Amino acid sequence: QVQLVESGGGLVQAGGSLRLSCAASGRIYRIYRMGWYRQAPGKQRERVAGITSGGVTNLADSVKGRFTISRDNAKNTVYLQMNSLKPEDTAVYYCNADVSDSDSVSNNYWGKGILVTVSS
Repeated sequence: QVQLVESGGGLVQAGGSLRLSCAASGRIYRIYRMGWYRQAPGKQRERVAGITSGGVTNLADSVKGRFTISRDNAKNTVYLQMNSLKPEDTAVYYCNADVSDSDSVSNNYWGKGILVTVSS
């Protein structure tokens, strides 16, 4: 079993910054793609950013130029640096990863989510 645990959320004023972290633990053989999703109140969950094991990244248009995703493979951790935050970035942010516990197929895992609130 694999666990993903997010940290770094909280309350910040508009224009401020936060850095989210997500650490994977458990039976890990290899971590493939890692990413961040978010769900605002009353809205569907949306993809924010993703990063491959080789470091190739992609970002949603709504956060390009403001958010950066990175990972530390030695620590099994993915980060989301969020700058120039806006009230519309307020949401629960979820970590997601494709992880294998052996040299075979991978499974998809979710963290429990962490709240980011941006005040105007």
